[in-house]
Amino acid sequence: MKLHNIDKTKYRKHLNKIIIASIIALIVLSLSISSSIIYLVNDGETSHFWINLSGVVIAVIIIASLLSKYKSHPFMYEVVYVWDLKQVLNLIHRKNKKINAAVEENDIVAIQIMYFYYKACFQLYNLDDNTITISSLNRQAEELDNKIESLKLTITTDDFTPDTLSKY
Repeated sequence: MKLHNIDKTKYRKHLNKIIIASIIALIVLSLSISSSIIYLVNDGETSHFWINLSGVVIAVIIIASLLSKYKSHPFMYEVVYVWDLKQVLNLIHRKNKKINAAVEENDIVAIQIMYFYYKACFQLYNLDDNTITISSLNRQAEELDNKIESLKLTITTDDFTPDTLSKY
């Protein structure tokens, strides 16, 4: 995965529109589907809980399939990119202990992974306005930069591929 420059305001605007549209679609579809099923099969005595639940489930399936179908649309680019970035960061985070141990042993692949991880976290934190833990992230990234400099390595975010995580 490569890091791309994302316009924060465009990303937030598109994300908000997608969230609002999904919520409205969920409400309209689940109420319409549930009401239609109740109208067609109502016996007047049973609870409509399971019918209402099935309406919500069907609505979620419809919305998820529409989002999946249109995820390659240019409007969705920033949102899908951030979604994919979060998934890759989650994979790295789950293997963080082993990767950090390998970094301590000067494993170049582990250093490449953590370099990408820190740069991607900076980007993600800035896009999502999550600046609470950025100071500790700065400290860790600086330690890694010092290690890279002391080993006289040239590392870029382009050196990372998700396939390298299988080693850890």
